[in-house]
Amino acid sequence: MISCPLCGAESLGIYHRDKHRDYWQCHQCHLVSVAPAFHLDAESEKSIYDLHENHPSDMGYRRFLSRLTEPLAERIPPDAHGLDFGCGPGPTLSLMMEEQGFRMAVYDVFYFPQKTVLESTYDFMTATEVIEHLYSPGQVWQQWLTCVKPGGYIGIMTKLVKDLDAFTRWHYKNDLTHVSFFSRETFCFLAERDALDIEFIGSDVILLRKSQ
Repeated sequence: MISCPLCGAESLGIYHRDKHRDYWQCHQCHLVSVAPAFHLDAESEKSIYDLHENHPSDMGYRRFLSRLTEPLAERIPPDAHGLDFGCGPGPTLSLMMEEQGFRMAVYDVFYFPQKTVLESTYDFMTATEVIEHLYSPGQVWQQWLTCVKPGGYIGIMTKLVKDLDAFTRWHYKNDLTHVSFFSRETFCFLAERDALDIEFIGSDVILLRKSQ
C-alpha cells in the first residue's frame, strides 16, 4: 500500500492517468501526487532546472514574485529575518526582500545546499514554485514548521488543483518535475492540523501564520 507523501494516510486512490504518469489522490488531505515510479532521478531533475532563466534583472520575474513579497512585507515586522527555500540558481525573492530592509538566508537543494541555514529559526520563510516539486512534501513541511518562529509566516506560491476535469487539461501537470499538487482543501487541512492561520491571496499565493 502506498501512503500519502504529505499526511501519511493509506487512503490513496487513482485520480488520473495520462500517457506519461499515474496520479493518486489522498482521501484525507486531498493532495494529488505522482506515483513514485514516475519520479525523476536527481540528475534528470536538475537538468530541467538548469534550463530556467529566472534572474534578478528580469522585471517580469520580479512582478511575478511581488504577488507574494508585497502582501508578506505588509504583515511582518521591519527587522524580520527570513529564509527563501528553493531559491534556484539566481536568487531573486531574497534580493527583493533585502531591498526592503529585511535580512535573508537562502537554501536550494541543488544550487545553495548549505543545510546549516535550516538549523536556524526565522520570522518568515518563502517557497515560490517549490512545493509542487517535492517528492517528500510531508518531511519538508515539518522542516518548514520547525524553521519558523511562533507567530511567523510561511509564504507559498503554487498553482492549485481545482477539480478532475480541469486537472485533465492542466498544463501544470505536464512538467515532469511537478509531482505534488495542492488544492485549497489540502492547505486548509494542514492549517487545521498544525494550528496555522491561513490566507489565500489571488489564485496562487498562500500565507500561513504559526500560532504564538
